[in-house]
Amino acid sequence: MKVLITGATGLVGKEITKLCHQSNIDVNYLTTNKSKLKSDKNYRGYYWNPIAGEIDSNCLSEVEVIIHLAGATIAKRWTKKYKKEIIESRVNSTLLILDTLKNSKHSIRHIVSASAIGIYPDSFQKYYMENSTEQASGFLGEVVQKWEAANGEFNTLNIDVSLLRIGLVLSSNGGAFSKLARPIQLGVGAVFGTGKQWQSWIHIQDLARLFLFVIEEELTGVYNAVAPNPVSNDTLIRSIGEKMKKKILLPNIPKFAMQLILGEMHVLLFSSQRVCSDKSMKAGFQFTYENITQAIDDLI
Repeated sequence: MKVLITGATGLVGKEITKLCHQSNIDVNYLTTNKSKLKSDKNYRGYYWNPIAGEIDSNCLSEVEVIIHLAGATIAKRWTKKYKKEIIESRVNSTLLILDTLKNSKHSIRHIVSASAIGIYPDSFQKYYMENSTEQASGFLGEVVQKWEAANGEFNTLNIDVSLLRIGLVLSSNGGAFSKLARPIQLGVGAVFGTGKQWQSWIHIQDLARLFLFVIEEELTGVYNAVAPNPVSNDTLIRSIGEKMKKKILLPNIPKFAMQLILGEMHVLLFSSQRVCSDKSMKAGFQFTYENITQAIDDLI
């Protein structure tokens, strides 16, 4: 089998690529950086520029499945201009692939796209499953709704669509976990707000395995890409501290302080989404890291 991956050189993309190669799956990938183009037997890069509407359609050669991860990071201050970039990087890249498929001979039968649990409203009480009709009204909710709607257009080409709503990705190679762990390691770690907000997380290895599981089992529809046991922010921070043998001594960081520093982006630290992973487990997926202690033990 051969897959095409967008965002293959990012944190999640690298892990999925590694797993593909372990499973004897060849990888074509799209990159906006020509210096990252490689041409190995099982890992071949192709240039694209979604902003300019440019793509090398040779990337589709012998490909059966597209893994779509591309999108501008949300971990950057949300100015009016950058918020537009966050949405367009997801929607425009998706529509560029769609238009390319409409105008090219191809063998694509399935697209598996990243999405995000940010589509669910902020809540301390609710437990969100994939069929929830409630959707967040803020910026993140808008991003995910437009992102998923664009991916839904592949159905018009008789291509199966799967959407993985990803939670907080825990990896020792970067991303949010490193940013959380660093101040704790320096002895200046602190809980955000009340600390009661739910953090629905997933170990990066389980996330990569879930992408391949969806492909191999030919699953379609929406799946929450989170571990079975969400934790509060307080539990997450203190679990990291315990593993590092560092006490969390500083007072909780108030919401207004982070709002002053980060602006609208502060919601990433304070929003609460308790998300259910039962659907993927009922389909047969088994998590290697089911609880936060297992995950942190592996990462630290």
